[in-house]
Amino acid sequence: MSPIRKKKLEVIRKKLDKLDNSLISIIKKRTQLVNEVIKLKQYKKEIVDQKRIKIILAKIRKKSIQQKIDPSITNRIWKNMIWSYINYERKNFNKK
Repeated sequence: MSPIRKKKLEVIRKKLDKLDNSLISIIKKRTQLVNEVIKLKQYKKEIVDQKRIKIILAKIRKKSIQQKIDPSITNRIWKNMIWSYINYERKNFNKK
């Protein structure tokens, strides 16, 4: 890689790092909201709501297409996030 390209790569990576820091802050806020949701659920069977998952993924697909983002990327990210939070809820359900 040429020195010019290397420098450009470093600049882009710094921007990505800054964006990642913003995402961490957003994930913290989302986790706080999920903790509130856990407190409202009475039964563990309420944790997984397939109908809501389908609605969320459909909305994300639509928004991705509107924003000219490959929907397979956002679908995968959201599925992973949803199931990560489902696991988090299951783990923390009895701790409320």
